[in-house]
Amino acid sequence: MPVSQSSSQPTADRNNNANTDSTPILALKQLVARLHKEQHKIHDLLSSLGFALRSFNNLNQFLELIPLMATRVTDADGGALVLFKPNGQVRLERLHCQDSLQSQNIRNALETAIGAVTASLTTAPKIVPAVATATLDDQVSRYLGSDIQLFGTTIFVKQSERGRLYVFSNKPEYTWTENRQKLVRLVADQTAVAIENDELTAELRKKERMNRELEIGAEIQLRLLPRQCPKIAGITLAARCQPASHIGGDYYDFIPTNCHPNEAKLSSNNPCRWGIVIGDVMGKGVPAGLLMTMTQGILRAEVPNGNSPAQILQKLNQVIYAHLENSHRFITLFCSTYDPQTQTLYYSNAAHNPPLLWQAATGNVKRLDTWGMLIGLDSQSQYEDAQIQLHPGDTIIYYTDGFTDAANQSGDRFDEENLIRHFYWACQHCQGPQAILEYLFEQVHRFIGSANQNKDDMTLVVLQAN
Repeated sequence: MPVSQSSSQPTADRNNNANTDSTPILALKQLVARLHKEQHKIHDLLSSLGFALRSFNNLNQFLELIPLMATRVTDADGGALVLFKPNGQVRLERLHCQDSLQSQNIRNALETAIGAVTASLTTAPKIVPAVATATLDDQVSRYLGSDIQLFGTTIFVKQSERGRLYVFSNKPEYTWTENRQKLVRLVADQTAVAIENDELTAELRKKERMNRELEIGAEIQLRLLPRQCPKIAGITLAARCQPASHIGGDYYDFIPTNCHPNEAKLSSNNPCRWGIVIGDVMGKGVPAGLLMTMTQGILRAEVPNGNSPAQILQKLNQVIYAHLENSHRFITLFCSTYDPQTQTLYYSNAAHNPPLLWQAATGNVKRLDTWGMLIGLDSQSQYEDAQIQLHPGDTIIYYTDGFTDAANQSGDRFDEENLIRHFYWACQHCQGPQAILEYLFEQVHRFIGSANQNKDDMTLVVLQAN
């Protein structure tokens, strides 16, 4: 017995020691398990937020989650998202509160604080964002009360302050550790990404809508230009307009002067006089396209009256000037009228690139030009008339400055000298106006280079006497 007693005593001591030693180990294991559980919870919450960011098409749905997520990952009692609107408005966007009974009190406190800041911004509109943010923090802290443990962080979108994310707790023992602050900032960063994505999507949709509208405008404008060249006794025509953008400022037209348009199209032997015009509105895009359309309407109403080209330009200038005074938009226009009975071309120029005439009998190239100011520059501008008799083989090209100003990668311009040289060659080797037109466009595109794009509209009309 004594042996057994003596032998059992050390065993009891060892058991007691083991129990004593295992207590801190067990506590440590429980702490580690609890930390792992917390980490997994935070990881799951942040993963859910990331999934929502990728999946939600509606920004409001995503913003609904922000105060909730910020509250959950920090074990706080609530969160509030305050956004700064582009119009200067400060608004409580979303609020989450664990205690539904306190929710209305928290909301009232936040809205009172925001109202105080908004009032200060109204009285001091030049206040800088950083000062406004500091003022907002002070007001929120003041109206929530000193018992609330509050932390706020800024939501930055493209380096611009777009709001504040507040998270709060009313537990006295609650502290804002560095880790909790990082988690709130992480949620704020996700919020900024969502706002920026939404704005980019809206901008993209707006751009797509504008592009569609421009495409429709370009289609309408294209239909306003002649779909095909008319058959006119004594001459053959070819024409092409190549806009640099959706809607261009170049314009050309064929307008019968002393017969109905439908009658004029019936035969190539009709006696109608025809107005042949080409113009260029300074600028590109929708404003230029609208002005071009206005010009076309005025000319189609004026040319059939049978006035001389100079009188037509004078009338056009008076109307355009009255509508566009001080608009700083002007038009260059070359107006001509062809009489098939006498094979005479009457013309007048309003500062447009002078058409080039190749005379088949002599092989000479000359400019068809008269003195005249830009359309829309001066309401009292006067224009000159001139005329020339055409003979079989004589060829005229009407063109816009997109041809001569076309530049290659080195910045060199195609210029008028090159155009004259290629035009001279084409008149001697190409069969008919269409072939001449194709050749001249090909030479310009070759000069520009396939990797370069012309920055201006290019329009060309080729007239050849039969």
